[in-house]
Amino acid sequence: MRAAVLQGPGKLSIEEVEIDRPKDHEVLVKIKATGVCHSDLHYFEGNLPSPNPCILGHEAAGIVEEVGPGVTAFKPGDHVIQLPMIFCGHCPRCVSGFPTLCMNPGASRRRDDEKPRTSFRGRKITPTADGGSFAEKVLSHENGFVRIPDDVALDRAALVGCGVITGAGAVLRTAEVKAGTTVAVFGCGGIGLSAIQAARLAGARKVIAVDVLENKLAAARRLGATDTVDASSADPVKEIRKLTGGGADYAFEAIGLVQTARQAFECTATRGTAVIIGAIAGSPEIPIPYGLLMGERRIMGSILGSTRFVIDAPNYIELYRQGRFNLDEMVTRHCRLDDLLEAFEMMKRGEVIRSVVLYD
Repeated sequence: MRAAVLQGPGKLSIEEVEIDRPKDHEVLVKIKATGVCHSDLHYFEGNLPSPNPCILGHEAAGIVEEVGPGVTAFKPGDHVIQLPMIFCGHCPRCVSGFPTLCMNPGASRRRDDEKPRTSFRGRKITPTADGGSFAEKVLSHENGFVRIPDDVALDRAALVGCGVITGAGAVLRTAEVKAGTTVAVFGCGGIGLSAIQAARLAGARKVIAVDVLENKLAAARRLGATDTVDASSADPVKEIRKLTGGGADYAFEAIGLVQTARQAFECTATRGTAVIIGAIAGSPEIPIPYGLLMGERRIMGSILGSTRFVIDAPNYIELYRQGRFNLDEMVTRHCRLDDLLEAFEMMKRGEVIRSVVLYD
């Protein structure tokens, strides 16, 4: 099969890769659509560590082609979303409802002494984030997929696999935003717009979107933001404090920068909560003013929106089918696997919310 193989920072090429048949509790899926996420760009540029050579991509939807022994949740022909991580389902974190913090994800991968699921030039090749969806097919443990109705467009459904669960989950699961509160969201890409829509669903009375690009702010207004702040011409902390009368109850950073992470914390009200969603390259320290902590403010991280995958992903799909969660506007461009480098450049320039790679 063809796949996008990363062999080092900036060294990406489309290659022929071998893929095995499914063994116990494994599922082989023919990928139909996969979103181009900012994390993929981080791996490509070397800002996030990756086990090179690797296959990029982790936000996908497709159709089950074959299942291995012991698989009962899926059958050939089922439409599925691929999840960006595999969870074991048995550890204390999983059984207490936090599969994104799984303590033993290796239990759902093949052992080193087994034949690899995918190989390149005779060597094992590892997918990033348990994904590897910049490929025509994906072979993974059954815990890496969620079944969805056949009538949902797969280019829309793909976004749920990462951007939607990460952004919306940070609002609904990590922070548990309450009705009647105020929310600020820094960054209006796929994750930020998902957070904005979730804040609207949660009943926030004011949802403030922050970005430096007017096209992103316009999309935020269409998808539920009550107010917008252009951070290229105004101090977002001051503007948010002005709009909320003292600070936001919740602030979400969906960019992945130290500066905006600090701003998200600084714009919160007394006893407010700042949630850092964006992956900040290099794991730097975030300086926090001690005086603000004395107002009982909180700052916390969010991994994939604290999502309970098998419950939440189908729920977002159903909200989309009901017209209550807009996925259509978040897909701004379709492309092919050979167009990945162009998709990365368009992302860096802020020209798209999500590019989606289509197969066939």
